[in-house]
Formats: sequence, C-alpha cells, structure tokens
Amino acid sequence: MPQQEVFFEHPTGNRRIQVLKTYDPRYAREVFDEMDDSAQALLWNSLNIEQTYDPADLPSPDDPSRVDFLWEELMDSAREDVRLDPGLRSFFVVNEIHSTRPQSLFVSADWPTAESFARHLLAKAR
Repeated sequence: MPQQEVFFEHPTGNRRIQVLKTYDPRYAREVFDEMDDSAQALLWNSLNIEQTYDPADLPSPDDPSRVDFLWEELMDSAREDVRLDPGLRSFFVVNEIHSTRPQSLFVSADWPTAESFARHLLAKAR
C-alpha cells in the first residue's frame, strides 16, 4: 500500500479518532463507498460544488449518478502538483478505532475538512 501518515490522533473513552493522509485512491474509494449520507453531504459542501456549477448541471440528490459525480469531484480536488506528478492524489481518511480494529468513516481531499469531521466525532463522544 502506498505511504500513509498519521496527521491527527486523539483517544476518547475506549476508542481513538485518527486522520491519515494517504496517496492510495483505491483505499480512498473504499472509504468513500462506506460513507453515510451526512458524510457525503459534508464532502459535497466542502468541495463547493454548488458554487462551482450551474444548478441545472448538477445531479439531483436522488439521482444515482450523484455518487459518481461526487467521487469525480473528490478525485479532481485531491490532485497534487501536476508539474511534479500529474497522477498523484492525496486524501485524508478519518478512522474510528475500537481496540485495534479501525472503521473508516470519511475521506476528503483537504486536511481542514477531515479535521472538522474528526473533531465532530470527538464532540459526539463526550
């Protein structure tokens, strides 16, 4: 698996909340596919999709193609410096770890959004 780096880790009760930076788009897609509707809504808003596109060009919330559209927007946003490597993308994955078993809950292309999601999980745990 491509290199990963822990950006944030905080224990809370019997679990830990962790944010990893990864360059593995397959792992990012696995996490993306497991995200719930509220996590997808947060990602949608963090990518400023509503401000970037004409509303008529966006898939409606009940359109099955909306998930693929969101994934493509995430992939575009995750692109690193194309001058160095046009195919390099980075992602921030939020994990909740019980004992030693991580559950990946969220993926973003930017650190502030992933940190916000992680801190929200911590606040809910209190």
